[in-house]
Amino acid sequence: CHRVGLLCSFQRCFVCGEMGAAITCQKKGCTRSFHLPCASKGECVTQFFGLYRSFCWQHRPKQEAPEAPEQDSICLICLELVEDKKSYHAMACPACKRAWFHRSCIQKQAVHAGVRFRCLDCQNTGQFVVEMLTMGIRISKRFPSWESEDEVRLVHQRYSLCNARRCRCPGGRQRAEEEGPWQLLLCSSCAAEGTHRRCSYLRNSEATWECDSCAGLGTGKRH
Repeated sequence: CHRVGLLCSFQRCFVCGEMGAAITCQKKGCTRSFHLPCASKGECVTQFFGLYRSFCWQHRPKQEAPEAPEQDSICLICLELVEDKKSYHAMACPACKRAWFHRSCIQKQAVHAGVRFRCLDCQNTGQFVVEMLTMGIRISKRFPSWESEDEVRLVHQRYSLCNARRCRCPGGRQRAEEEGPWQLLLCSSCAAEGTHRRCSYLRNSEATWECDSCAGLGTGKRH
């Protein structure tokens, strides 16, 4: 980790020009590096799944859907006009190929809709979600922000189990205390997995935890 941090400190962000760029384009032979906050300004893409690959503006994945929005096409979320040309900021549904969104709008929708994320026009889920993930949209694994607290509470009750590879709790995986080493924390992203503090080496000061599926192994988001 020390060597990786040292290497990053010598990498210059091609977007802002400052040092400390920790992300490098995954295209073989490309040496462009950038800061995560600079990604959008530099029209870069980071895929928040699998290997968490990142690409610069030149090598990022591009949609195969319509060449360009028709004139006067609007974003189905904000109802404002989208660019009348194919670009980084205009995204189309790959299923119906008639729904257009601003990248920033569909990203906000993905966070709020969570597991209910889908095309607002044709209601396609599978093809739409895969395409959005590939294009760099991060999708929350939580239930929609508009669902009631009672519904969310039922989900939390349903997943009251320690999913650590090796559960060290003497009382078993289902034991959950209010505090201490056997306090059970649910994944802050999906709430579908849990862990005892001691089973995942979490300090008392750490209030949140993410499972491997949500954080991605080796991303530094969890212990």
